[in-house]
Amino acid sequence: MMLDAHKGTTVLTKADDQAYRAQIGYLFANSSFYRDKLKAAGFNAAEAVGGLADIAQLPFTEKDDLRATRTAGNPIGAHLACAKSDIARIYSTSGTTGAPSFIPLTSTDIENWVTISARSYSASGVQAGDRVVTSYNAGPFVAGAALGAFDRLGLCHIPVGTGNTERLMAAVAMLQPAALVVTPSYALHLAEWGGARGMDLPGSSVKRIMVAGEPGGGEPQMRAQLEAAWGAKVTEAMGIGDIAVSLWGECSHQTGMHFNGGGIVHVELIDPETGRAIPFEDGARGELVYTHLKQQAAPLLRFRSRDHVEVQASTCACGRSTPRVRCIGRTDDMLIVRGVNVFPTALREVVSRFMPSVSGVILITPGSAGVKQEPPLPVQVELAEGNTATEGLAEQIEAAIRAALIVRTRVELVPFGALPRSEYKSKLIRAAG
Repeated sequence: MMLDAHKGTTVLTKADDQAYRAQIGYLFANSSFYRDKLKAAGFNAAEAVGGLADIAQLPFTEKDDLRATRTAGNPIGAHLACAKSDIARIYSTSGTTGAPSFIPLTSTDIENWVTISARSYSASGVQAGDRVVTSYNAGPFVAGAALGAFDRLGLCHIPVGTGNTERLMAAVAMLQPAALVVTPSYALHLAEWGGARGMDLPGSSVKRIMVAGEPGGGEPQMRAQLEAAWGAKVTEAMGIGDIAVSLWGECSHQTGMHFNGGGIVHVELIDPETGRAIPFEDGARGELVYTHLKQQAAPLLRFRSRDHVEVQASTCACGRSTPRVRCIGRTDDMLIVRGVNVFPTALREVVSRFMPSVSGVILITPGSAGVKQEPPLPVQVELAEGNTATEGLAEQIEAAIRAALIVRTRVELVPFGALPRSEYKSKLIRAAG
C-alpha cells in the first residue's frame, strides 16, 4: 500500500492485491471461521470476494467473534488456519477483560513480524552497532516479538525486562546505551527515579528513547517533558497483538508514526460509529482496521483495532509517503460523559499544559461502574515535585478541560508521588469500587 499525495487516498499496489487474493483463497481453504463468515455474507468462493478495491464490502472481525469460537479442544479458536505442527510460537494477551487470547505464529509469520518491527525501529534513526536497552519482557506477550528486530538491525541488544528499575538504570550508567525502548509512562518514572538519586540523565549516553505499548509518546507536553528530562529525542511505535507488533514507527522528524506493514498487512481507516471508510487525508480521524496479507497461523480479515487515530497523509520530510498517525485513544478506555466521548489520554494532554506546576500524572476516578458517567468527572491531578497547590489552579485546569473537551470535571490536586507509577503500561482510570 502507498499513498497518493495529491488525492490523499490509498493507492492499492498490484502486489498487495495479489497477496490479498491469495490470502482470501487460503482462508477459504483453511479457516472454518472465515469460510463460514464469508459465506454468511454472500461470498461462496474466494473468487466472489474480489480484490482489495472491494474490501469494504466484507464484514468486520471483532475480538469477541474470535473469543466465541474458542473451545477446550481448540483454545485458539476456529480462525486457526494451519496445522498445529506448523505453529512455532504462541503468544497470549494479558486477559484483562477475561480469559487470555492465544496468538499463534508460524516461523514465516514470525519473520514477517520481525520485518515490520525492523522497519519501524530503523525509522527512528538507530544504527547498526548502537547499544539499546529494552524493558519489554520476551515472555508470554507479543511485545517480545519485536525484540528480533534489534538483531535484524545489527544493534547491541541489552534486554532488562520489567520489574527492575535499579538494574535498568545501572545498565544505562555502566553500559552506555544509545537508546532506551520503554513505555512512555515508564520513561517518565525512570526520569523521576534517576532525578531523585542525582543521576545526570541529560548528560548520559542515551540520545534516543523509543516508546511504545501505550499512547503518550506523541502528546506534545509529555514528549517535551521526557526530552528535557533525558536530553534525548523521543519517537514512538504502535502495533496490535492480534495483527503484528510495531506496525507504525516514527522517524526523527517526529510528525507521526509511519505505516510500516506494507506488503504484509493492509490498513483501512473507518468511522467508528458507522463503519464507513474514511480516506487517509491530512487531519482525518477514525479507527484503524487491519487485514493480513501473508499470515499463515491465524490470519485476520478486517479486524477492528479500536485504536482511534489522527492522520497525516502528505509526504514526510524523510521522504516516506506512507500515512502517519497519532493515536488519540482506544474505544476500550473511552468514557461517555453526558454524550461526550472522553479519552483519558486527551484529558491528560490538557492537564499537561499546566506543567511545571503539575507532574503530568493523572488518575480518573469514576463514581460509578460502566462507560457512561455523569458530570463532573472526578480527576486526580498530581502536583509537580516540591510544589504545593496554588489558589485557583484546580479551577483553571477544570476550565481548560471543559474548553478543549466539552466536559465538566472535578479536579483534585494531590501531592507528588501520590498517584501510581508503572514499569509497563499506566492505568489512567481507577475502576469504580
